[in-house]
Amino acid sequence: MVTRNKKETPDTQTATALTAEQLQRYEGLARACAQIDPALYRRYNVKRGLRNEDGSGVLVGLTRVGSVHGYVVDENEIVPVPGKQYYRGVDVQDLVHGFQKEGRPGFEETAYLLLFGELPTAEGLAEWNKVLDAKRSLPYLLLEKIIREPSRDIMNSLARSVLAAYSDDETPDAVSIPAVLRQSIDLVARFPAMAAYAYQAKMHYYHGESLFVRNPVPGRSTAENFLMMMREDAAYSPLEAELLDLCLVLHAEHGGGNNSAFTTHVVTSAATDTYSAIAAAILSLKGPRHGGANLRVMHQMDEIKDALPDWADEGAIADYLRKILRREAGDGSGLIYGLGHAVYTLSDPRATLLKEKARELAETKDRMDEFRLYEAIERLGPAVFNEGREKTKELCANVDFYSGFVYDMLNIPTDLYTPLFAISRVVGWCAHRLEELVNGGPIVRPAFKAVGKAHLPYVPLETRA
Repeated sequence: MVTRNKKETPDTQTATALTAEQLQRYEGLARACAQIDPALYRRYNVKRGLRNEDGSGVLVGLTRVGSVHGYVVDENEIVPVPGKQYYRGVDVQDLVHGFQKEGRPGFEETAYLLLFGELPTAEGLAEWNKVLDAKRSLPYLLLEKIIREPSRDIMNSLARSVLAAYSDDETPDAVSIPAVLRQSIDLVARFPAMAAYAYQAKMHYYHGESLFVRNPVPGRSTAENFLMMMREDAAYSPLEAELLDLCLVLHAEHGGGNNSAFTTHVVTSAATDTYSAIAAAILSLKGPRHGGANLRVMHQMDEIKDALPDWADEGAIADYLRKILRREAGDGSGLIYGLGHAVYTLSDPRATLLKEKARELAETKDRMDEFRLYEAIERLGPAVFNEGREKTKELCANVDFYSGFVYDMLNIPTDLYTPLFAISRVVGWCAHRLEELVNGGPIVRPAFKAVGKAHLPYVPLETRA
């Protein structure tokens, strides 16, 4: 039996916390034993980031969920082509133009397409909408947990909420396809409320604002319900709902190779439960290199707007972009955020679609000067980037370039930018989880070569230096 000294209280434990000197010493030790000679990666042909020498991804799996296309390989040379994105073989541009032409939201039928592999009929879509409506409200204990245990970070709260939903499931560890389908539908329907309530709780407990907790309204789309639950006055315009719906459609899936979808495959391959797999994907998406990229764009754009007295002066815009590339401005990374993509070269179809509606909303919000600044950077950035380079690179605006601007025009707080990504992408994650389970692959276990010192003798404690 382990007993605790009565004098060992939380106060005395705090008094023995790490000192700055201890932390510095531990850091030095940790860095020294973690450092690997960069030359070894080349010597052993390590595919860092699971990428080949030409930047293409290492083939580690097959998928029928979605695909992206940004270049072709001709005689071992990458040839840029206009970008294409497909959900279950359907061109996303055709999908978007289809439901927008018919004047209805598209996220719900996109979710159906990704989960079930086909576009629903009118009767099937009506039934699917009713299924989602019945699942949108949160169980009371889960709602109470979100409200009573706020987090400073909504993505952390979202992951915690998903893990808490495990306790509300009578068979949470089931990995049969019917069980995982049921869990997936629950999560797709509940994510908007989870994120909206987490935001309301944060603003109430950390910023002293009033707490608004509204129930989802049956018959309204995912985008409409989110705007209603997030806003103090619960009001939104049809154009605002249409644009947010478009954002959700464009972020729902992007092939199995993106970091969070691959995380879903990895964790699912361990035969763990749905809630753990989706929580892991959320925390992968949280990273600024993945779902948080549009925030980097917004921060950089704020700096550019502050630095340039005339947003229409293209010479001044180009000069400032050069400063960013020389690390004389920006965050010191030397990157123009929002330009360039791992797959897309000539164009990102998501950015193309989003830009069309962003212009429309900018006109209604009297923000066309700002929209034109984005357009100028999109046009000038690639040329500035390639100045003086022997080998030029095709750069296009990616979806993050315009999505942050759209969210800002929708008066969506920056705290919710990445959670909105998760509200959409959970559909893709669930589709990839189902694909992994149906095909019964082995646990994902790539190889790591040990390059540290081998066969060191054990040194008794009393003789260690």
